Amino acid sequence: MGRAGCCCRGAERLASPSLVRRFRPLLLLIIALCCGAHIGQCQVAAPQCRIQKCTTDFVSLTSHLTPAVDGFHVEFCKALRAYSACTQRTAKSCRGNLVFHSAVLGISDLMSQRNCSRDGPTSSTHPEVQHEPCNYHSRTQHAHAHAHAHLHAHSHGHSHSLPVYLFCGLFGDPHLRTFKDSFQTCKVEGAWPLIDNDYLSVQVTNVPVVTGSSATATNKITIIFKPYEGCTDQRVYQAVTDNLPAAFDDGTVSSGDPIHLSAGAEGATGKVRALWISERSPGRHVELHAGYIGVTVIVRQLGRYLTLAVRIPEELAQAYDATQDLQLCLNGCPGGERIDRAGHLPLPLAPPALGLQLQQPRRPGFSPQTQTQVFSVEGAKERCREQLDVQDIYFHSCVFDLLTTGDANFTVAAYSAQKDMESLHPHRDRWRIYPRGAATAALHPDSLPIGRLAVLLLCALSAALV
Repeated sequence: MGRAGCCCRGAERLASPSLVRRFRPLLLLIIALCCGAHIGQCQVAAPQCRIQKCTTDFVSLTSHLTPAVDGFHVEFCKALRAYSACTQRTAKSCRGNLVFHSAVLGISDLMSQRNCSRDGPTSSTHPEVQHEPCNYHSRTQHAHAHAHAHLHAHSHGHSHSLPVYLFCGLFGDPHLRTFKDSFQTCKVEGAWPLIDNDYLSVQVTNVPVVTGSSATATNKITIIFKPYEGCTDQRVYQAVTDNLPAAFDDGTVSSGDPIHLSAGAEGATGKVRALWISERSPGRHVELHAGYIGVTVIVRQLGRYLTLAVRIPEELAQAYDATQDLQLCLNGCPGGERIDRAGHLPLPLAPPALGLQLQQPRRPGFSPQTQTQVFSVEGAKERCREQLDVQDIYFHSCVFDLLTTGDANFTVAAYSAQKDMESLHPHRDRWRIYPRGAATAALHPDSLPIGRLAVLLLCALSAALV
């Protein structure tokens, strides 16, 4: 008798024991989410099996978490223990359910990978929310819980959803990723507003990098956290090339009353200010956390220029009037300032004149960080592959910057921008963007339709477990 057949051709190659062990948590999570979203396409037990609710609660408990914020490990482990407890309560009614058994295995693997203890505090799906007006997450949780209770008591309508977050990033020559995940390469020389709403203003100043090219790069960033009654007064942060301070303009490093935040030790809690600065690498990497409005900003200096990444709640990003409509993160660059052509980024026709260092002011004792050289197209691609293994828009931006400037620091800028995006962007399924005409399903397997990929992974796991 032969081995039981698999539903997908080629899945056997994916089902090797080593690959299954390595990617089992991902496969199991895909099973749980895929089957939960498409009831009827996967094996589902009797209606009393509540594994879908367990999975939905876990996603709800972890959707707002980000590794960039202290306390991520503690909260994620608490959510995993709550997920495990939920599966134990419904185990009897879920016998034989593929989704249930996949979730149980996935929880075990994730606990091992995250070094989570089996015993300890768990997250509550209906927690007693301590209302803290200067903690955005607490404030929105409180409003959500209040609206949920009100609707259940007086109507059969839908409760309010949890807050939605947006991401914006700027790096390189410069390349802009907007709130709508539109990727643009722009000129925008001089001072331009990235964000300008009732809570936050972010402005960048860009200067030419090479004679004969329209490309610019950012050498100044100004961030204004506007006053919020009862939480903080106005604070201004300003970074320029060779001066990435770990304090606001007035010399302070925080503002506002303390708010609760989960800390590093498991089960412990600590307090931080409503607005604070964290210096991750002196002179090179600073993070600003505005807990009262749910905003995180990452500023870096790489070579001679600055990069920026911002995560902000959608409801706050939309809080502006008609006089504030010029926002690059919101609406992108004006048409006349675009270098790319509707998503296609043309490579420079000729290598740049190597006058980049000559444009930088020299100070006594100054040792230039910028080392320039002429790159061929293949040479630029090879250098970018050293940092970026996926040929998405960050890779192509890296190649463009090397050909335009000859400055190898832009390779690190593209890599760091990608990592900051992965740290702050709330939707993993939107991380990868490919330039128009530069990526097809045949060239980039990770851009296959999600449904087809999910089915292939399901089949591979089934073949491995038979």
